[in-house]
Amino acid sequence: MQILFQLDLTGGEFNEDVWKEFWESIKEDDDVKNFTRDIVVSTRKNLAEIDATIKRAAEHWSLERMAVIDRNILRAATYELLYRKDIPPSVVMNEALEIAKKYSTEESSPFINGILDKIARQKIKG
Repeated sequence: MQILFQLDLTGGEFNEDVWKEFWESIKEDDDVKNFTRDIVVSTRKNLAEIDATIKRAAEHWSLERMAVIDRNILRAATYELLYRKDIPPSVVMNEALEIAKKYSTEESSPFINGILDKIARQKIKG
């Protein structure tokens, strides 16, 4: 999420320099790094569809009006909801809410929960 936030804020692109700089001060095992890379690369690759999905679910809210942190929490979680069949929607939503509680405002969790719930329900309907 932090990498997505940084790229969104700076308008940059994901590359090996961004990757190396991010992990320079953070020690994690390879499984976490691989999972993180998948989320970042795949979210950026599918950004048009992810953003369109969020826009449909976020009635009366444009992506530009959303806080940068909230927008990128929604993007990562929407990627997981749409593309990661191995992660149950309830887990995706819970993790997104925990990240929002840690990094965003008090109002963000209900906002993010409402949008992700709508996306998850739409996905189930097919």
